[in-house]
Amino acid sequence: MCFARGPCWSNHQNGSVTTFVGPPDCDASRSCGTLRLLMRLGLLQLNPMVGDLQGNLEETLLRARAAADAGAQIVVGGELGLLGYPPRDLLLREGVVESCEHAARRLAAELPEGLVALVGSPRRTEDGSLRNSIGLCRNGVLEQWFDKRLLPTYDVFDELRHFTPGSAPVHFEHLGRRIGVLICEDLWRAEDVSFERGYHEDPVDAVRSAGCDLLLVSSASPFMLGKRTRHLGRLESVARDLGADVVAVNQVGGNDDVVFAGNSMVVASDGALRHESPAWSSDVSVVDLEGTTLRTPPGPEPEEELFHALRFGLADYCRKTGQRSLLLGLSGGIDSAVVATIAAAALGPENVTGVLMPSRYSSESSLVDARELAENLGLAAAVELEIEQLHQDVRDRLHPVLGDFGGIADENVQARLRGLLLMTISNDTGAMVLPTGNKSEMAVGYCTLYGDMCGGVAVIGDVLKTEVWALSRWLNLNHERVGLPRPPIPVSSIEKPPSAELRPDQKDSDSLPPYEELDAIIRLRVEEELSLATIVERTGLDAATVRHWVELLDRNEYKRHQAAIVLKVSPRTFGRGRPMPMALRWTPLSG
Repeated sequence: MCFARGPCWSNHQNGSVTTFVGPPDCDASRSCGTLRLLMRLGLLQLNPMVGDLQGNLEETLLRARAAADAGAQIVVGGELGLLGYPPRDLLLREGVVESCEHAARRLAAELPEGLVALVGSPRRTEDGSLRNSIGLCRNGVLEQWFDKRLLPTYDVFDELRHFTPGSAPVHFEHLGRRIGVLICEDLWRAEDVSFERGYHEDPVDAVRSAGCDLLLVSSASPFMLGKRTRHLGRLESVARDLGADVVAVNQVGGNDDVVFAGNSMVVASDGALRHESPAWSSDVSVVDLEGTTLRTPPGPEPEEELFHALRFGLADYCRKTGQRSLLLGLSGGIDSAVVATIAAAALGPENVTGVLMPSRYSSESSLVDARELAENLGLAAAVELEIEQLHQDVRDRLHPVLGDFGGIADENVQARLRGLLLMTISNDTGAMVLPTGNKSEMAVGYCTLYGDMCGGVAVIGDVLKTEVWALSRWLNLNHERVGLPRPPIPVSSIEKPPSAELRPDQKDSDSLPPYEELDAIIRLRVEEELSLATIVERTGLDAATVRHWVELLDRNEYKRHQAAIVLKVSPRTFGRGRPMPMALRWTPLSG
């Protein structure tokens, strides 16, 4: 099929498919007198449901057919697109892998005539090993498999638990071109994250040795703040190094604790960005490899990225698990205000209920702020349930055992009573409770098990307190961009000193250092696992202060093991990606 740039050259919408080519029936010889063989690629940036083999297959076929109708000659999907990523131990279940292979063959048989498709699926080899693979579907058959070579085991990944690394082949021939095929980490090699892993092999070398003039990469690379910029940099470098066009198709969607932004990209052999699919939405684009080069758009602000990742992760979790409504405690503080705002943006304010649960220590200003927030967001309801009588009943009941107890025990009674009320409402209404704790609090245990830690998804559990403040200000300044009619968060919630309000005149600063200092310690210890001495050197803080908070971080691992899942947005997130021992006392050798 021959096409040429000419008067018919255009960008246009064809249903749900964006095309960046001339129409398929373009008569190039009449328009410009030049014949040129072009290749049109369909980028299937889809949002699979893990395990929904029938649904994922139907969606892939539907989108592949739409891309073919728009002129695509090859379509590329995301990593393990038929099963969904990450499948984790679902791969161990009897019949799962075999069903995936059958689905890949069925896809090949039902594709439009002449269309080539690269589709992700697990497969089992003749020796019984399991591979993370891409199937080449052509002429009605599953013609060839390409296996992932680099299997990540860092952070949230544990692919060596299930898969065996592949080797050959790395390319196929089509329309006179030699086309390389790699899978996710084969290209990124952990260079898209903020730390080195030191792979000995670079699969790009095999693509270079094969003399490929086009590289197609099927990916499921989870979101992390700043990763888009690193992705683009890696693609530009590889394209220039190979002297070949590079196409990376990334999964979109939220699956449990990980979120995938999409941002599929096409980079020309000179390193210029030719196409970028939109973030945070399923998308099918048909791109002409000879199309117009785009000006590289600036990356979004960190707070904008953070908001969309949290909103999208929460919304997709609810959609995929069947949660239709949300419930959270509103304290009048900044954390619950930000979580409520994200919840309202994710499911709609009509599906979010706030519950005010004042105690004898709650200030009137906090109640005013909580009510104002609920009104600004237009929540379904803002229920007020005082816990004073319940609190006193518990104290009276325990008096024969504990006497007039106070301190942490009394503070935690209040937090657990609030958790009890929220979980009871959840049981009766079906609404999912959202804990409102941030990463700084989770790090040092400034949170209560079975109290304010109750809930299904810790929306800001990977967001440091200083980042919560920055996000709240961004939300107020940009409320219209995120679909909110007015600035949602009361200014006093942002500006007042943070307090749990569990004892008279309590302030976070009574128990914690300034959050700027605490967050610096947490970031260096959790995200980089630096030693105490290096943290002291980097921060300039007193060694005794750093030692105290580093030790407290370790001692509170048991709480985090019982916490709700945390939406991952940073390089290292509490939970699956940071499996630390609970019975731990790290004492390095002296001298």
